[in-house]
Amino acid sequence: MSLDSLAKRYVQLTLALGEHHPHYIDAYYGPADWRPTEKTELDELESQIACLCTQLTEHSAPEDEQLRLHFLQVQARAMTAFLQLVKGKPMPFDEESIHLYDAVSPQINELQLDITLEKLADALPGSDPLNERFSQFVEQFVIPKDKLDAVFSAAVDESRRRTKQYIVLDDNESFSIEYVTDKVWSGYNWYQGNNYSLIQMNTDFPIYISRAVDLAAHEGYPGHHVFNSLMEKHLVNHKGWFEYSVYPLFSPMSLLAEGSANYGIEVVFPRAERIQFEKSVLFPLAGLDSNLAEQYYLVQDLVQELSYADNMVAKRYLDGAINREEAIALLVKYTLVSQDKATQRLGFIEANRAYVINYNLGQDIVKAYVEKQVPSRDPIRIWQCFTHLLANPKTASMMQ
Repeated sequence: MSLDSLAKRYVQLTLALGEHHPHYIDAYYGPADWRPTEKTELDELESQIACLCTQLTEHSAPEDEQLRLHFLQVQARAMTAFLQLVKGKPMPFDEESIHLYDAVSPQINELQLDITLEKLADALPGSDPLNERFSQFVEQFVIPKDKLDAVFSAAVDESRRRTKQYIVLDDNESFSIEYVTDKVWSGYNWYQGNNYSLIQMNTDFPIYISRAVDLAAHEGYPGHHVFNSLMEKHLVNHKGWFEYSVYPLFSPMSLLAEGSANYGIEVVFPRAERIQFEKSVLFPLAGLDSNLAEQYYLVQDLVQELSYADNMVAKRYLDGAINREEAIALLVKYTLVSQDKATQRLGFIEANRAYVINYNLGQDIVKAYVEKQVPSRDPIRIWQCFTHLLANPKTASMMQ
């Protein structure tokens, strides 16, 4: 059987598994007649996926398709693991993350995080609990809802302008923005195919000024929108590799998708340039005091050091070491959010489980991979390496 035939079978089985979970298929823009016409029972689907895995393992490919074959092998194995979760057979957090995302998060404990909390306490002096001091501080940087669209649109325009200096995008690429509520995430890109995305922003909670650039770059340029557009252009349309026309959310592809979207923020906006842009453009648009920007980003840099707290809490909670109330309390303490925001975040963990590793660990893996290829840190070469990775995806083990 040819690799094209195996790839078609992979797409069909991925779509069939998607019939058993409402969020498994994040995007599909391949042939319509590859979609299942009826639901396949899980036991039968398990047998068919196992057969595909065997065929992929035994398949040999020419050198120029080795990357393609390896990607298919890893993605197909992840399908097997996800099917077990769908069947109600949860696995330990680290086992789930290696099977679904091809990576395991480093072990983090409170002692490491407490060091950062002490730094934050020094940066935010006062007698109130640190969580309250942080909340009072960041309240100064909330984007008023009536200015949100103007601020976000400006961030998108600048992210697009900067990205298109280095990445060639088709003339028809675009996306629409919607503001929504009652979601477990803060932003989401729904790629529709043909270079078009729908980006939704959740306004349940205050959106801080730093989130404008974060979301514009992560969801748009050079994040998810660009990633999907490049895959469609180079792999699906040019090479006919239709396995890239389907994006199973709970799969190794997500570590690269989320990791590159997060790393892409610093690629498109190096720190000094970002602060200058926000001080001169976004702060005034939002009606905020730009004189506070330097202190704000000092605090934000420290908060970033707490990013692995999500993984620590998710692992303990999903492995049964702590209960729901304890998980929320840890999120409040180590991510410095309100009780309501921590509850929303735990809802994300409950819905997506080990997926949380893709944001921080994914970012670190992508960053390490790109900077290993470009030890000089030359910005132009960084962009070239980053763009090549987006157009020729690798799983975590392929980047290490």
